[in-house]
Amino acid sequence: MSGFQARPQQQAMAQAIRELLQDNGVLVVEAGTGVGKTFAYLVPAFVSGCRVIISTGSKTLQDQLFFKDLPLVSKALSYNPSRALLKGRANYLCLLRLALAESEGRFGDRKEIVWLRRIADWARVTQEGDIAEMTAIPRDAEVWPKVTSTLENCQGTDCEFYQDCFVVKARRQAQEADVVVVNHHLFFADMALKEDGLGELLPQVDLVILDEAHQLPDIASSFFSESLSSRQLLDWSRDLRNEVLENASDLVQVRDELPALEKAIADLRLAMEAPGQKAPWSQLRDRAGVTEQMQVLEQCLSKLALMLEATLERSKGLALAYQRLSDFQQRLSDLQQPQADKVQWFETFTRGFAITATPLDITSPLRRCMDALPCRWVMTSATLAVGESFEHFTSRLGLNEARTLKLDSPFDYWHQALLYLPAGLPEPQRPDFVAHMIDAALPVIRACGGRTFILFTSYRALNEAAQLLEGQLDYPLLIQGEAPPREMIQRFRDLGNAVLLGTASFWEGVDVRGEALSCVIIDKLPFAAPNDPVLEARLEAIRQQGGNPFNDYQLPQAVITLKQGVGRLIRDQQDRGVLMICDTRLRDRSYGKTFLDSLPTMPRTQKLAVVERFFAKQELPIPPKSPEQQSAA
Repeated sequence: MSGFQARPQQQAMAQAIRELLQDNGVLVVEAGTGVGKTFAYLVPAFVSGCRVIISTGSKTLQDQLFFKDLPLVSKALSYNPSRALLKGRANYLCLLRLALAESEGRFGDRKEIVWLRRIADWARVTQEGDIAEMTAIPRDAEVWPKVTSTLENCQGTDCEFYQDCFVVKARRQAQEADVVVVNHHLFFADMALKEDGLGELLPQVDLVILDEAHQLPDIASSFFSESLSSRQLLDWSRDLRNEVLENASDLVQVRDELPALEKAIADLRLAMEAPGQKAPWSQLRDRAGVTEQMQVLEQCLSKLALMLEATLERSKGLALAYQRLSDFQQRLSDLQQPQADKVQWFETFTRGFAITATPLDITSPLRRCMDALPCRWVMTSATLAVGESFEHFTSRLGLNEARTLKLDSPFDYWHQALLYLPAGLPEPQRPDFVAHMIDAALPVIRACGGRTFILFTSYRALNEAAQLLEGQLDYPLLIQGEAPPREMIQRFRDLGNAVLLGTASFWEGVDVRGEALSCVIIDKLPFAAPNDPVLEARLEAIRQQGGNPFNDYQLPQAVITLKQGVGRLIRDQQDRGVLMICDTRLRDRSYGKTFLDSLPTMPRTQKLAVVERFFAKQELPIPPKSPEQQSAA
């Protein structure tokens, strides 16, 4: 590798994994930006010759690992294990649903008809069936759910296209591979299936590596949740209608009952009133209109269940529809009563709704799933610890016996970066905060020549800032939502002097090296929204157990999120940049020290002139190093 530099931290991580492979257990590693954790876990895994699953935080990272990193390490070690890239079934074309879509012929507009024809042409030549190959059709196009399958509507071995099924081919390849690359959503979907005893997607292996592990608690909570949504019900109704038309056209009473079900779904959504709500289900469950519509929905499902019960032998599709319907009925029944170990909450959208029961504690189901895959486990990320402690992460996952290792970034933040904490800003809860923040940010952006990320904790603040910046800058302004994130990042790199405004999806997993990104501005400390019903329930559970919700959960979670945002700044040995944090609580609150102590050690200033000298590449007055820093050096 051109420009490769040996890093003690990378070697220490590789050695720790090697020792784990000679023993057993769980290793949790925080590897700061620049450690090179991918090679640090690939080398010992390859050298050992063990079978390994590697799970990443996103499909983008998954592709980078499979197509770039694995081949490079394989070549360096002259070791060529069989490899498989596995994605969730929604990423693969379903030949059955494509055939049904073509025969159904009901599409929203002419564009969708054109897209369907393109997909049909592509289906005849593709080897993998991975819809990422079809870059000409947007990933969020409404045509994709109509030609991909879900676990619920898959007919399995009874499908007429089973032998040619792309999901089956990918799964078979994964079962036989030495190295399987997946993403967290697929990994936990499979673990949740094992929890339900429904089978297993991933092979039995010797080592599981979970990269970007800071995402695991929330993803695990999502996959151990149960949900009932208008989309699930309407998809089922459409699938049943297609099955009746295809294989049981005489079941007129079933087909005639489906409009009543669809009306019941729409009426329940109307009874929930305004869109954009996210609140405890208890607020709606006993409301008169909602209760009545839930009963109407329940009656429609019961009526359809009686009709379908007598038809199960006629086709696999009807039997599958009945099974899915029984599952909906059970979830609907569960939602009628509070559950002590789960928080029930709902969301409303413009035309739909979702009602979800999320476990307050995921340690038990996760532990059972990990026991079902008995092997060594490595969980790693650049942001897992708060200060020197991993307790927040390990306790949420029930990994109190895990070994831990904290490796700081090898980058020289002391000379490469500057932390700017502007004086005179109002507290972030003030209504005029964003206006004052933008006033403080403008001279910094101009001194930097654009080349800036401004990261926000809310869309509201982002939109207000976008309006305030309109016409104020001589640099291109990129605003989240104007294009897909990947396209925006590439444009940011290509422009070289842009200012990008982003929220959560830009706080992590974004790698812009070099001078194109030389300043990161963060509006507020990223405390989670206090009105989130799952968060509220978790905080109350901590309170009832005698804990301190703020110190035990909210503060450490915000520290980890802030570290992710800060990690966008210095991505290379040659990078230089300014980190500007506009939240006065860093200086004014006692917990501000917890945040500052968790960040890389860099000079701090409250003076704009120091920032301007930094960007002018003039010599900065570097503060003397503390005895601890001198010792570390």
